[in-house]
Amino acid sequence: MAKQFRGLLVPAITPFNADLSPDSAAFVKLCKWLLANGADGLAVFGTTSEANSLSIAERMALLEDVVAAGVPADVLMPGVGMPSLVDTVALTRHALSLGCGGVLALPPFYYKPVSVDGLYAWYSTVIETIGSADLGLWLYHIPQNTGVGIPHDLIERLIRDYPDTVLGIKDSSGDWANTEAMLHRFPNFSIFPSSEGMLVKSHALGGVGCITASGNVNPRGIRSLIDALGTPDADALQKQVADVRAIVSSYPLIPAVKALLGAEMNEASMSTLRPPLDALPQADLDSLRKRLADAGWSLPTA
Repeated sequence: MAKQFRGLLVPAITPFNADLSPDSAAFVKLCKWLLANGADGLAVFGTTSEANSLSIAERMALLEDVVAAGVPADVLMPGVGMPSLVDTVALTRHALSLGCGGVLALPPFYYKPVSVDGLYAWYSTVIETIGSADLGLWLYHIPQNTGVGIPHDLIERLIRDYPDTVLGIKDSSGDWANTEAMLHRFPNFSIFPSSEGMLVKSHALGGVGCITASGNVNPRGIRSLIDALGTPDADALQKQVADVRAIVSSYPLIPAVKALLGAEMNEASMSTLRPPLDALPQADLDSLRKRLADAGWSLPTA
C-alpha cells in the first residue's frame, strides 16, 4: 500500500568500492544506521545517492539487498525518474514488487523546454502503465540539476486526476517562495522542502518534514527538531541544524557528506564517488570536521 510519508527522509549516499562498483554491504549498514538514528524513511537513489551515475540493474540489486537485509520496504521511497519512460516504468514496477512505500520521480530531464501537457502525459503514462492502487508517486523538483521543473499547474492536474497516487513533492529548488506558494495552493498535498533549515516555517504552513542530504550526517539533530516542532524548543533546535547544514553545504555537498561519513565511520567506500564528481580534498575535510566540532556536532555512534 502507498504510504503517507512524513518526518525525516534521508537520500542515503551510495558507497562505492575501489573499482567503483557499489558496496552493497556498506549501503545496507548505512541504511540501517540512518533508521536507527532518527530517519523515518529513506529516499534512496536520489541526487545525493548519485542515482544518475548508477545503472538500472545496480539500483534494482541494491534495493533488493536492502530489503533482503531486513530494512522494512515500506520506509523506502526510491528514486525512479529517468529520461526514458520505459526505464522509469521498470524501476517503479520493481520498487512496487518489493513493497516500497512509494517512489520519487524526477521529470524526464533531457528534452527541454517541454510543456505542462508533455510532462502530464509522461507522468500519467507511468501511472496508467503501472495500473496499481498501491502506487504512491512523489514528484521531485530540482530544476537546477534537471533543467526541467515541476510547474504548479502540472501538480494541480496530477492531483486532480490521480489523488490517491500522486501524494506529494520534494522541493529541492532551494527557493522558499516556491515552497511557500505550493504550501498555500495545495493544502492537502504532502510537501517536503529539501533543507532542514526551512522546517519551522514550512511546518507552520503544513509542510510534512524534509528530505535532506545532510540527514546522512545529522539524523539525530534533525529528528530532535522534528519532534520539537510546535514547541518552545523548536527555534533553538532549528538554529542548530541550520548551522550544521550551512557548514556542510559551504563545501561541494555530495563530496562533503561522503567524505565526512567515510572519515567518521572509518569506511573508505563511504567516501568514494563515481566520476564526474571529485573527492573532497583532505584539507577541506579537515576544516569541515573542525568547523562542525566547533559547532557542537558529532556523528551518532550507535
